[in-house]
Amino acid sequence: MKSPMKSPLEILQPLGRALMLPIAVLPVAGLLLRLGQPDLLNIGFVAAAGDAIFSNLGLLFAIGVAVGLARENNGAAGLAGVVCFLIATEGAKALLHVPAEVMAGLVQAHADLASAAYKAKALGKLSVPIGIVSGIIGGLFYNRFSGFKLPEYLAFFSGRRFVPIVSGLAGLLIAVLLGLGYDVLNGGVDAASRAVVGSGELGLVVYGFLNRVLIVTGLHHILNNIAWFVVGDYHGATGDLRRFFAGDRPPGRS
Repeated sequence: MKSPMKSPLEILQPLGRALMLPIAVLPVAGLLLRLGQPDLLNIGFVAAAGDAIFSNLGLLFAIGVAVGLARENNGAAGLAGVVCFLIATEGAKALLHVPAEVMAGLVQAHADLASAAYKAKALGKLSVPIGIVSGIIGGLFYNRFSGFKLPEYLAFFSGRRFVPIVSGLAGLLIAVLLGLGYDVLNGGVDAASRAVVGSGELGLVVYGFLNRVLIVTGLHHILNNIAWFVVGDYHGATGDLRRFFAGDRPPGRS
């Protein structure tokens, strides 16, 4: 007898719960970042410790979402999420096209540095979505392949050891899509975020309504992540939190 088909809400609920794990780290990171600033405790390494979390949010979400989705929250899924994320981002950097004006008039050494900085900044704008996708792949692939058996002569790579391998292959596909389709993806995200930011009071009402409605299902974390880490752009910093840290005022506009 076939099990009844799940509704979209039922399918997304595990993701909403999985997002709670990496999100739980953000308050302590915010406290460290703020307390270490010159106008408070003026302790540089404390501020740097907090900033380290916000500078590596994609990796954080890749681990947290993968573990949150995996059966028994197995850590092997977290490793698979990291492998997928690193292959996707670093592979995409190698394929990413750098505009000629970025390196115009620079000697080779400086041109290489400018090219690397451009690629890091470009992929950084999408790091959280890439991290979430990598985490989903790591978690779902763990559930699917953790019991997979290979022929005896390859038995060492069976089971949980196979999960990072197949997740890495998925990361390669993401790298190709990101590297070759970055302009389209970035343009779509930019257009969508500008539409949200430009929606004014109506957008705030819709966001607030959806946020409260989705709380009972846990899916409000998906909506919040879009606002916190994707919407808007301020000198290359995207999302409410990162734009605020970059000096965009007032906070909480999106």
